[in-house]
Amino acid sequence: MIRVLIADDQGMVRTGFTTFLGTQPDIEVVGEAVNGLEAVARAAELEPDVVLMDVRMPVMDGLEATRRILACTLTKILILTTFDLDDYVYEALRAGASGFLLKDASAQQLVEAVRIVASGEALLAPSVTKRLIAEFARLGGPRAPTVKRLDDLTERETEVLALIAQGLSNGEIAGRLVVSEQTVKTHVGRILMKLGLRDRAQAIVFAYETGLVRPNE
Repeated sequence: MIRVLIADDQGMVRTGFTTFLGTQPDIEVVGEAVNGLEAVARAAELEPDVVLMDVRMPVMDGLEATRRILACTLTKILILTTFDLDDYVYEALRAGASGFLLKDASAQQLVEAVRIVASGEALLAPSVTKRLIAEFARLGGPRAPTVKRLDDLTERETEVLALIAQGLSNGEIAGRLVVSEQTVKTHVGRILMKLGLRDRAQAIVFAYETGLVRPNE
């Protein structure tokens, strides 16, 4: 059972999402929060698997709430946004969010998004990935402290990380490298473990911050 907390200051949004998710046999909405501060408290209390987190909320915004929740839990954060080129995309990923979901997503898209994030995968639409790349280009070069950690990876793991950062799925990476999808999954797991990363979203951020992949590639 995937346990979900919904954090949004709009009652209609919370009610709608609760209704959609409540019809699924493998998902349970365990609580709601009306602002970021309450989301942090409820997450600590309820220990949900996934938090649906609105960015723009009173008292404390979703970015700060995301940072605080991920500092002390293994909860996955799925950011709710009104459009996929939201100004908060880059900072949300840096904060540790696992993906993004448009508020006008269909019921099926919502359900699938929760399942994907709960499983440890990243939920990044191509337009979001492009936004992230553009932001790295604007901010400049790689960050020195993270570059050294690349040495912990094997040559093949480094290659897989670069392909992840380009937005390829496990199946696409398997086709590119002519290996099985299970082999790719094993590489991905080792990459995340060695680098101390939570999921593919953080792996993408790491790859750009180290300069392994550059925005013009």
